Amino acid sequence: MTTAQTAPPPSMRLRELVFGAACAAALRASARLGVPDALGDDPMSVEDLAAAVKTEPRPLRRLLRALSCYGVFAERPDGTFAHTEMSRLLREDDPNSLRYIALWCTEPWTWDAWPKLDEAVRTGKNVVQELYGKEFFPYLNEDAPESADVFNRAMTTSSEQSARDVAALLDLSGSASMADIGGGQGHVVASLLDKYPSMQGSLLDLPRVVENAVARLRPGGDLADRVRIVPGDVREAVPVRADVYIIKNILEWDDDSTARTLRNVIEAGGPGTRVVVIENLVDDTPSMRFSTAMDLLLLLNVGGAKHTTDSMVGRLTAAGLVVDDISPVNPYLHAFDCHVPG
Repeated sequence: MTTAQTAPPPSMRLRELVFGAACAAALRASARLGVPDALGDDPMSVEDLAAAVKTEPRPLRRLLRALSCYGVFAERPDGTFAHTEMSRLLREDDPNSLRYIALWCTEPWTWDAWPKLDEAVRTGKNVVQELYGKEFFPYLNEDAPESADVFNRAMTTSSEQSARDVAALLDLSGSASMADIGGGQGHVVASLLDKYPSMQGSLLDLPRVVENAVARLRPGGDLADRVRIVPGDVREAVPVRADVYIIKNILEWDDDSTARTLRNVIEAGGPGTRVVVIENLVDDTPSMRFSTAMDLLLLLNVGGAKHTTDSMVGRLTAAGLVVDDISPVNPYLHAFDCHVPG
């Protein structure tokens, strides 16, 4: 048996890697069946788990045994299964849950797109147009509503978890107002308004996104009188004036869209404005495997890309920004603190 002390030889490791889809599919199946939620604090027999999630015991044991090889669930000597730190993250009620992110990365469209990665690498273009006859987000919202819902839940999860880290990192004590550009449902805005009680905030994103802004920011919410919710496409215009603009995880489109967004922010803010760009990096060592995988997925679905430190700095300076500082937000994100020169 392979142990942590006995690494598999290259031939076996390669065999394991080419079966990576089996691990991803097993994670997806486990989450969709609700196995992590059914398994409580105490170990359970496969028979009891199968009854709880309405499956056959024998194939469920095979699924759990496969996942336990990766540290997701643990098989005990008596044949029962118990949670591990990773399997708990697939529970919907875990405060750090990654359930919807696991589902998003294994949605049906991904299984159509991955086999065409060689084509995407050859051309540098997304493959979704050829697969579905339309660009990715129109396809998602018009033809795959279940996947669109999973995407929205995954982005909400990601935003909720990272917003706390962003607020902890940023010192905005000298600023009276901030705007989150392409800010989704407004988790970063809410976290920063909590940290700075006298600050005013703005949230700009597509109409269908901001109409689902967190309740605290909408009329009747405790932060509603301190925030302006603005529907719009950041690539077209940024009709918001603020002392600080935050741009988080949206500069991953084609170069023209990225340049237009940065230009719109610079024009809206004017000289002296602070601009904080927050991104995953593919030269960010702690999250390299995750970030590079997401980079390839972006190539497949929208023809976009994650950035290296140098490529991000290059785009920011080309747009006319001065980069003052680069800091880690958490193991997965870096903040590029910039200003618009006078």
